[in-house]
Amino acid sequence: MFVAIGNTPRDYAWGSHRAIAEFLGRPPSGGPQAELWLGAHAGSPARIVDAASVGHDDLAAWIEADPERALGPKLAAEGARLPFLLKLLAAAEPLSLQAHPTPEQARAGFAREEAEGIPVGAYDRNYRDPFHKPELIVALSETFDALSGFRPLDEVHGVLEVLREADAASDTPEPGALDLLGDRLAGNDPLRDSVEWLLRDGRGGDTGEATWLIERVTALAGSEIARRSPFALSFETVGALAGVYPGDPGVVISLLLNRVRLQRGEALYLAAGNIHAYLDGLGIELMAASDNVLRGGLTPKHIDVTELLDVLDFTPIAPPRLAPVDVAPGVTAFRPDVPDFVLYRAHAGADAGRVAIDGPAIVLAEGGSLHLAGALGDAELARGETLYVTPEERELEITGDGIAWIATTGADAAS
Repeated sequence: MFVAIGNTPRDYAWGSHRAIAEFLGRPPSGGPQAELWLGAHAGSPARIVDAASVGHDDLAAWIEADPERALGPKLAAEGARLPFLLKLLAAAEPLSLQAHPTPEQARAGFAREEAEGIPVGAYDRNYRDPFHKPELIVALSETFDALSGFRPLDEVHGVLEVLREADAASDTPEPGALDLLGDRLAGNDPLRDSVEWLLRDGRGGDTGEATWLIERVTALAGSEIARRSPFALSFETVGALAGVYPGDPGVVISLLLNRVRLQRGEALYLAAGNIHAYLDGLGIELMAASDNVLRGGLTPKHIDVTELLDVLDFTPIAPPRLAPVDVAPGVTAFRPDVPDFVLYRAHAGADAGRVAIDGPAIVLAEGGSLHLAGALGDAELARGETLYVTPEERELEITGDGIAWIATTGADAAS
C-alpha cells in the first residue's frame, strides 16, 4: 500500500530560510525552516494527505490503530512502533554539541527518571523514551559541515602548539591560559579530563579559569598564524561558534573534535557516544525514533555534565564517514551497524531501480518525478513529495527522472 504523507517544517532558529523550500520546490516561508520530520515520532508525526484512505489524520495514529497493516506482522508483534525517523535537515547556524545513549543506557536512564517522577517534558529530563538514537546524515548541499567524534590526540596537541605559537607572537602573550588546557591533556584521561573541566568550570559566568581559556582561544583563533595552520578550518569554526555562543565551553571543545566537511552524497554515521554538532548545510538525516539527547554546549538548553560524561565515548577516531554500497543498477545503500534503519538512494536512469524492503519504508523524491511500483500497487511521486509504503509491497521498482531516497528497516529490525 502506498500512502502519501507530508508535514510542516519546524522553524528552529538555526534553520535555513531557503534550503528546505528549494528542495521541496516551494516558495520560502519567510522564516527559518530547520527540519522536516517524516515519520511517526510523537514530536511531529507526518500528516496523511488523504486521511480517508486509512481512516486517520497522521501516521502515528494509523500505526497505533492498525499496526499489522501499517507496519507488518514482525514490527506489530515487537512493540508496534516505527523504529526510524527520516528528516530533511537544513542548518544555517550551528546546532548544539550532543551525544546519544546506547540501548542499555537509554533503558536504564528512562527507568531511573520515571522512578524519580521527572515529567517527560521537563526541562531537566535526559531520557524521554527507552530507546537509543544512532544517526546517519547524507549531504544534499554541495558541502555539509559538522563536528564529529574526538580527533586523534596528536592532532589535539598540534592544535595546542599552533595556539601557543600564536600566543607567543601576540602583543600581550598569556601562556598561562593555554597551560590550563595543556596540563589536562597531559593527564591519564586527557580528553575526558579536558571536557569535564571545561563544562564544569566554564559555565559559571566570568569567574572560572576555563573562561580565561575560552576567551584566549577565541582571540587567538583569528590570528594569521591560526589561519595559515593545517587546522585553519577548525580555527575558523571557533570564530563562527564564538559569534553565536560567546564564552561557551563548546567553543574550545570543538578543537578537540574532528572538523568534517562532506561533499554532496557523502555521509556520516553517528553511533552511540559520538559527540557531534551539525554546522551548516542541507542533508537527509535518518535516525532511530528516539528523543534522547545529552547536550554538551552551544545551547541554552539543559546540560547534565555527569550524565553526558557517562554517555560519551572518548576514544579518538577518524571522522566516522559511511561509504555507500552499490546494491543494484542505479541504487546505493547506506547501511550502518544497527537494525533500526537503512537508507537507499535510487536514480533509475535508463533502467528501473529496484529496492527490496522487508519492513515499512518512507520514500522522498528529489529533483524530479518518480513512478513507484510494488508487489500490489503503484504510485506517482512528484518532486518533494513523500510516500509511506507498507511491507506487503516487498520490492519497489523506481522509474522517472528524479532521485528516490528510501528509508526502511534493517533485516533484523524486529528480531
